[in-house]
Amino acid sequence: MLLWGVAMSDDRGPFIALMTANAVRQVGAMMTAVAVPWLVLETTGSAAKVGLTGVAIAIGWVAPSVLGGPLVDRLGMRRTSVSTDLLAGVAVATIAILQLLGILQFWQLIVLVFLMSSFNAQGDTGRFALIPDLAGRASMSLERANTADRAIARAAQLVGPVLAGVLIALVGTSDVLVANACAFAFSATLVGLRVPLTPPASSDPDQPPTFKSYFADLSEGLRFVRRNRLILSVILLALAGNFFDVPLMSVVLPVYAKEIFDSPTSLGLMVGSFAAGALAGTILFGAIGRGLSRRKLFLWGWLLSALIVYGALSAQLPLAGIVLAGVVAGIVAGPINPIVETVVHENTPPQLMGRVFGALTAFAQAGIPFGAAIAGFAIEGAGLIPTIAVMGGLYVIVVVLMFMNPALRGMDMKAAAAEEPTAAEPTPAEPPPQARSCPTMKAGL
Repeated sequence: MLLWGVAMSDDRGPFIALMTANAVRQVGAMMTAVAVPWLVLETTGSAAKVGLTGVAIAIGWVAPSVLGGPLVDRLGMRRTSVSTDLLAGVAVATIAILQLLGILQFWQLIVLVFLMSSFNAQGDTGRFALIPDLAGRASMSLERANTADRAIARAAQLVGPVLAGVLIALVGTSDVLVANACAFAFSATLVGLRVPLTPPASSDPDQPPTFKSYFADLSEGLRFVRRNRLILSVILLALAGNFFDVPLMSVVLPVYAKEIFDSPTSLGLMVGSFAAGALAGTILFGAIGRGLSRRKLFLWGWLLSALIVYGALSAQLPLAGIVLAGVVAGIVAGPINPIVETVVHENTPPQLMGRVFGALTAFAQAGIPFGAAIAGFAIEGAGLIPTIAVMGGLYVIVVVLMFMNPALRGMDMKAAAAEEPTAAEPTPAEPPPQARSCPTMKAGL
């Protein structure tokens, strides 16, 4: 059902294979997102160390994403996806082995989650850049392809945390990490066998591929992002949003589950409830959202989801109330990530896709290390509930200010002019006039 809108085409297999690989690895990744902070709390009892773990994960996303963009474009998207899945799996398996042997040190955990996060960032860039070509082969519009991609990610985010909460209680955190390593291996195998190898988008079929220097390639991608005010504005809002969203999941909710409910299952339910709502919201957007304003769905989804989630946690509702709030918040936030992906795909030349999406990922998550560290120390200094209330208030103010940003109107101008694409339609080498003259990531993009 998640792959609705796929035309009956002989070439839809690679797109389905990519989505299947994404689903499996996302389930594993979300299990690790629950297992790692719980492991830190079990072994150290320190909210500050949970925050530092979140910092290491976030730094692993930020610097390698922007610096690795030229390498992704040169290596190729499929090769990047396969190799980084294998390397991330090795990092996760190493954490589990060291823990089972009883010799895992906190500094070792920090290094390993940093490496895992770094490989994940490059792999996500490669898979994201594969979507336009595979969607064209399957005769799908970009909007529907990205909605399917995000719906599958949301479904995995629903299953992974709940499954992790149950498995941690039954078999322990180490076995959960082993399961994630297996998920990475499966993803690498499926993409390697079923997704076709395509030449770089910038290559000339009549000439051997040539590349500029690494720094020239990097500068070209960053310059494109700086000049495209629509993409730049999306990045800035994602930067602010992820400053609050990711520390909420990686630091605040594990402490909340430990202090308020004293149960790993409650953590899985809280994280999974938002994913359940976001899955429903994403599917709803894919079904009826094409005629609606992207800008309004984008901004209102961000604002209402923040109000609902932070309000419920600040009020210390019963677990059932927090789970319900998470579902409702997820529904209104569901369209955010498909809209972001579609906007970037529509406004980025194929030969720059790795660098632009790498910059998007890096800068959108640049505030996460600070947010995670601040959240951890604030909880220990000011207390859990006051920290949540202040975070929520600041978050709402930031999103309200973005309603005044005229650049985001470019989201709707591109959508209004767009026609159903085909595999043969080229992507423009420069942003369209609408995007340049009328300029502008919810957590987990």
